[in-house]
Amino acid sequence: MSIPSDKAMIEAIKNRDKSFDGQFYYGVITTGVFCIPSCSTKSANLENLRFFADIESAIQAGFRPCKRCCPAGENTRTQKLIEVARYIEEHIEDKITLSQLGDIAELSPSRLQRVFKEVFGVSPKQYQNAVRMRHFKRSLKEGGAVTDAIYSSGFGSISRIYGESMRNIGMTPKAYRAGGEGEIIHYACRNTVLGCMIMAATEKGVCSVQFGDDEDSLVGLLSKEFPHADLLLSAAQNDPELDHWMDALDRYISEGAPRPDVPLDIRGTAFQIKVWSFLLSIKEGDVMSYGEVAEHIDNPKAVRAVGTACGKNPIGVLVPCHRVLRSDGSLGGYRWGLERKRALLDKERQRR
Repeated sequence: MSIPSDKAMIEAIKNRDKSFDGQFYYGVITTGVFCIPSCSTKSANLENLRFFADIESAIQAGFRPCKRCCPAGENTRTQKLIEVARYIEEHIEDKITLSQLGDIAELSPSRLQRVFKEVFGVSPKQYQNAVRMRHFKRSLKEGGAVTDAIYSSGFGSISRIYGESMRNIGMTPKAYRAGGEGEIIHYACRNTVLGCMIMAATEKGVCSVQFGDDEDSLVGLLSKEFPHADLLLSAAQNDPELDHWMDALDRYISEGAPRPDVPLDIRGTAFQIKVWSFLLSIKEGDVMSYGEVAEHIDNPKAVRAVGTACGKNPIGVLVPCHRVLRSDGSLGGYRWGLERKRALLDKERQRR
């Protein structure tokens, strides 16, 4: 679903413009609530806003409906399902049955499963895993140890967070082997302090971030990676999410702005996805050796394979393969050149 441009949405919120109600919703990360544009609540800082095309997306991202503007309406069924979602969020470490959730919503287990997915787009189990993943990422950002974050998030084991929870990330192996056949991939380019950068995204999220000397060569690399996909140059009015993500990543690299938390469409072999998923847990300013990564994914003998997976990472910076070094502390390799790797690490150390 298309939403207005960032500029138009910001103006609508500023002016509390009722004509935009229903066209988009916005969440405020400092309060955890989401509103309609005309909400009379106190204005939030721009960096704390998150935009959504529909109510389901806002709730799936962890935002609660604002009690002042009631963006989810007064529909009794919707309110009951929101209660179910909140119960799941408050019991992420527990094994929750559909019968328990059905009692809250006053529905049978099978009907609860069906209507929950109709409203939120995912099953209650998938929603619980998404909540656990958000909790895991937040724990890491707050300085928690990886293992502690895993268990406090309710995953129960290291293998589950890099196994079960990542199973549905990215396109299917069959689609990946087909070179993205039948898919539409939007892309955009920006000049950054690291040179020219291209970002590409499917409807699921960012599938590629690469660096090079010019736009033509980067588009060529994207075309080679997804030879059978329809590649479309992003126009902000048609694809505002990608344009927003691109600007946010550019500001992160060039100006030291906060790292954007964007959805990723990770594609690769099961082993590659396991490695890349773990890389997401390495905090900014920290580094690990290839051997340490292999140990953390429960495959200590796969040091060379970890290095190969890092070298094939298609989503630069957002999947931080630049934070993995050789055991002697030297930089090792980097798909986009050692100067870029060194520059990224230097910037991250300075921001700590």
